[in-house]
Amino acid sequence: MSIHEVFMPALSSTMTEGKIVSWVKSPGDKVEKGETVVVVESDKADMDVETFYEGFLAHIIVEAGETAPVGSAIAFIAETEAEIEQAKSLANSSGAAATITSSPEPIAAGTASATTPALASQNGSNHKEGRLVASPRARKLAKELKVDLTTLQGSGPHGRIVAEDVEALSNQGKQPASAPVAPAAPVATSAPVAPPAPRTPAPTPVVAAVPGQIVPLTTFQNAVVRNMVATISVPVFRVGYTITTDGLDKLYKQIKSKGVTMTALLAKAVAVTLQKHPLLNASYSDQGIVYHSDINISVAVAMDDGGLITPVLQNADAVDIYSLSRTWKSLVERARAKQLQPQEYNSGTFTLSNLGMFGVDKFDAILPPGQGSILAIGASRPQVVATPDGLFAVRQQMQVNITSDHRIIYGAHAAAFLQDLAKLIETNPQSLTM
Repeated sequence: MSIHEVFMPALSSTMTEGKIVSWVKSPGDKVEKGETVVVVESDKADMDVETFYEGFLAHIIVEAGETAPVGSAIAFIAETEAEIEQAKSLANSSGAAATITSSPEPIAAGTASATTPALASQNGSNHKEGRLVASPRARKLAKELKVDLTTLQGSGPHGRIVAEDVEALSNQGKQPASAPVAPAAPVATSAPVAPPAPRTPAPTPVVAAVPGQIVPLTTFQNAVVRNMVATISVPVFRVGYTITTDGLDKLYKQIKSKGVTMTALLAKAVAVTLQKHPLLNASYSDQGIVYHSDINISVAVAMDDGGLITPVLQNADAVDIYSLSRTWKSLVERARAKQLQPQEYNSGTFTLSNLGMFGVDKFDAILPPGQGSILAIGASRPQVVATPDGLFAVRQQMQVNITSDHRIIYGAHAAAFLQDLAKLIETNPQSLTM
């Protein structure tokens, strides 16, 4: 017999506390191993938290809307119904609770006394060989697409199966049986597998600003504060450049109807240029320069309820523009619904920040922790320019400013990158569709 604590998990490397969005289970409900019991808001997204215990949700310590530090107990799970009342008694006893939370090691169930329940660490979510571990979204998608999860090799942490794994297998299964399974290379006209309807998160109340009132920062806003403070110690420099966008704008008008976004076009152009400038895709570490094997473009997105998140277009240099645009649309939708998986917002190697849609001419962006560069993009506007033949003409131009870590990147490196980016956009934008 034992009672287990459910702990506030660390859902990202920067998370120090989490907010309970909602409890999926109520006190007294039966819970199965691997079942979602609570939704937690981290500093980046809302995440389903599963338990690998089987039993009953005996008592909730931290209610919906409340915040708790990472590693602190937020609920009790009892293995039997008879232990539910015992768990409630422990929760109401401050002395017993202190004993529970201060115990660094789990107590074997066989030695637990009537007042000292056996405890386990990390919500029981330690990886066990041979056990199928899949996210709730992956399980739901597998059921809809009739995919056998036991045939999948998960790409998530500790081999966890995520929704993308299910989609990839489903897409392979639609190819002719006689044809070898080829790497996914979506064609412009191919339709993506429709994902299941996302779980609707509990709405975050919008606090109206009242003069003289102090409004507490949200979890997202606090995360931005920590990240921005962390950048103060990094020596940076900035380089600006003017890029003519007539060719890019023409291309965008031609393929916009196929679902292509300007964000995806800019990300693709940056990623292709980074192939020639790996140092701009690198980052600093105490051991030296970290040259990343992938080109993953983070793009800053403002959240409706405050804060900032940077969904990542992974391998943006290698993915076709149509697939990249579909991926971007999905990322934005799930970011604003707080449904991104950690690898979808923390794997970026280079960041774009675009305020051009707000009419901003130019601005400087703050370098994100763990990256070497960020590119700030202003609005494209008609400008009168002198042509090589000595005449005047009107051209669409935008201002871009790159902020780079001066510990590893120097002015000439950034300038050469911007030159090549401008050359691609101005003279060969059609190559972005190939």
